[in-house]
Amino acid sequence: MAISREEVEKTAFIARLELSEAEKQMFTEQLNAVLDYAAMLERLDTEQVEPTVYALSLQNVLREDSLGEEFEREKLLQIAPDGDNGFFKVPKII
Repeated sequence: MAISREEVEKTAFIARLELSEAEKQMFTEQLNAVLDYAAMLERLDTEQVEPTVYALSLQNVLREDSLGEEFEREKLLQIAPDGDNGFFKVPKII
């Protein structure tokens, strides 16, 4: 399947692009080169190739959960800019 110059012009019109004659010619050639490459890939024999999601195997790199230093709520609320009934009070965000 090849892209014609008219199809490039129609696509440029839909995308509201103003292309010069040289650009129309260039894009027609480039799009046809892409389609030729895709056609070449379609001809490859992939029967023995296992489907994959990632090219490389991934593994989880998360660290183990561990307890850290604990803080007393009352001490934290004393240094907080604003608190209400044992909770931090923050500005409303909408």
